[in-house]
Amino acid sequence: MRKPATRLLTVGLLIVCSFWGGLWAQGTATQQNSGRPDGKPDSQSDPAATLKVDVKLVNVFVTVTDAHGAPIGGLTKDNFNLKEDGHDQRIAVFDKESAVPLSIALAIDTSLSTRHDLPLEQASAKRFVRAILRPVDALSVYGFSEVVNEATRGFTPDVDAIDKGIDHIRVGAATALYDAIYLVSRALDKRKGRKVIVLITDGGDTISKVDYKEAVRAAEEAEALVYSIIIVPIESSAGRETGGEHALIQLSEDTGGKYYYATSMSQLDEAFRKISDELRTQYLLAYYPSQRTSFSEFRRIEVKTVGTTDAAGYRVRHRAGYYTVKSDF
Repeated sequence: MRKPATRLLTVGLLIVCSFWGGLWAQGTATQQNSGRPDGKPDSQSDPAATLKVDVKLVNVFVTVTDAHGAPIGGLTKDNFNLKEDGHDQRIAVFDKESAVPLSIALAIDTSLSTRHDLPLEQASAKRFVRAILRPVDALSVYGFSEVVNEATRGFTPDVDAIDKGIDHIRVGAATALYDAIYLVSRALDKRKGRKVIVLITDGGDTISKVDYKEAVRAAEEAEALVYSIIIVPIESSAGRETGGEHALIQLSEDTGGKYYYATSMSQLDEAFRKISDELRTQYLLAYYPSQRTSFSEFRRIEVKTVGTTDAAGYRVRHRAGYYTVKSDF
């Protein structure tokens, strides 16, 4: 009978030791984690206490061209001067963008005003896709008239699937251009790497639910470069939408992209070729903002080239700035 009694005594002692040991460990942890009786951290008594500050890395994708519009490659970090709201910023990340994956949203106007040119636009768009797309890249096709339709199932590197998507876009009635920019930007906002919107349109907008400012902001918040190919079938057409053209020109410039006019198949192909060349010779400049000089919601960015004999003749394109607080999509 002694063996069972001894076992019971041993188990009892272990339970008691475990109980008091747990209380001691809990008390020690509390003392280590807090110098206050209410258990809250005391920053004055904890030398390891730190203040966490959320500093966002700002990406700036830059295109440099010469006086004739030809892209300039081979530049280094020392060849760039970057400012935010007029104050110099230190470039923390520099990269040549040819190796960084591309996400391209190809949006084609299918309204009645473009119906005669649509087959030519589709054929030219296919050639562009085959010229620009690499296995690491992805592209999505959109057609827009009175509604915006995604012709591919999201972004894909599959050229055959993209061709089918381009073939399946259909002519509609009105033109929801700003809705297309807004919705495409929302889709691109979730993507990583370089993001590009290529618009093929005559520039008119007749039915969008969002306005121009909302469309521009969505593109800027997505960090998307907008390339606009403005189709002008008849240069002197009385019905030409010059207001829409000017809006596209401004949108392209504000996002760091570019605009092109196309009155023929050859000009359309040439516009696509120039876009492809630019996307292969871009630069990434990224920085952590060093100071805040205003309470403005929008911070302006300025980039210049320096340190080369031809720098004065170069043209530098990049997004105009960024919003400190993003919209609720």
